[in-house]
Amino acid sequence: MAETIWIIAGESSGDAYGAELAQELRRQRPELSIRGMGGIQMRQMGVDCFVDSTELGIVGFIEVLKKLPFFLRLLKEIASRAKKERPDAVVLIDYPGFNLRLAEKLHKLGIPVVWFISPQVWAWKKGRIPRLAACVDRMLCIFPFEPKVYEGSGLDARFVGHPLLEVLSTYRRTEERDPNRVVLLPGSRTGEIQRLLPVFLKAAVLMQEQNPLLHFHLPLAREKNLFQAEEIINGMDLPQTLRSSLSLCVGYAREEMALGAAGMAASGTVTVEAAILGMPVAVSYKMGWLNWQIAKRLVKLPSITIANLVTGKTVFEEKLQDDATPEALAQATMAILPGGARRSLVMEGIRDCVEKLGGDRRASENVAQQVLEVAKLV
Repeated sequence: MAETIWIIAGESSGDAYGAELAQELRRQRPELSIRGMGGIQMRQMGVDCFVDSTELGIVGFIEVLKKLPFFLRLLKEIASRAKKERPDAVVLIDYPGFNLRLAEKLHKLGIPVVWFISPQVWAWKKGRIPRLAACVDRMLCIFPFEPKVYEGSGLDARFVGHPLLEVLSTYRRTEERDPNRVVLLPGSRTGEIQRLLPVFLKAAVLMQEQNPLLHFHLPLAREKNLFQAEEIINGMDLPQTLRSSLSLCVGYAREEMALGAAGMAASGTVTVEAAILGMPVAVSYKMGWLNWQIAKRLVKLPSITIANLVTGKTVFEEKLQDDATPEALAQATMAILPGGARRSLVMEGIRDCVEKLGGDRRASENVAQQVLEVAKLV
């Protein structure tokens, strides 16, 4: 029977990491069969995806509850397939709400489980640690402070470096940036764009009043995001000066971050990408009232931005929920443009963050070795 590794990724970031891992696994073991749940990038790397994860990325407690029956059916189907096919190991990438339940099912079947990208138990739900320790054979962490969180639990947790350092290596530049290029990154989910884009655009108006040379770039993740953004822009009373200096596109977010002088960004993985690509951002997030009330009671952290947590400093300023006003975001973004009051401080923090995330080391090689070791294929 062919040696088989499964990779289970539930959203676009996990799909990218899964693709990198699949490529490295094949480099180390060309005969390996790699199957799983993923999207376009994993399929492009030759992964046989028996579940398409393209539309599985949802956020918010209420939204998850609405799709619960679907996720329960999907769990049952994957577990049934695993029982029949018995892969040598299963790599679960992030996606904690779903993957923790899947890990428990796989453990009961006696199938080795490697979890790549630790759930953010350090932010909330520390009660999950015993559950993870009971069903995961090895936890591969992408932030240097994470293994310590699992000390005493019995879970074998190891820091492997951040995979985005490798994924983004081809985008990193050393050339001078356009000092007037500002990138707007309001997220890829419908709710994020609906809540953040109007605020970002109003902030852009205020910034342009201070510096008329500023021009703004808005890369959207997919076509439907572009249509949504155009609808929002057309419905706003924006000055012609902003409209004429605003560029929209689908994709190219990383290229824009490599070129931009500074930006505004939704909280999340994109802020890590911005740090790696050397573009400072003002971080923002807004959610529905009920989701916010739940989140602020569960999350007990000094910051929600990874660059700040990794360095222990305020690298990127945060403007969240009611504090996410056009005035506050305009001020925070002006301060990190070339010549701004915080520019040198934030650039120093970015360099520190990148070094602590792994510098020039290749995370995928490290992860592949760990996976093959747990699968007993080395």
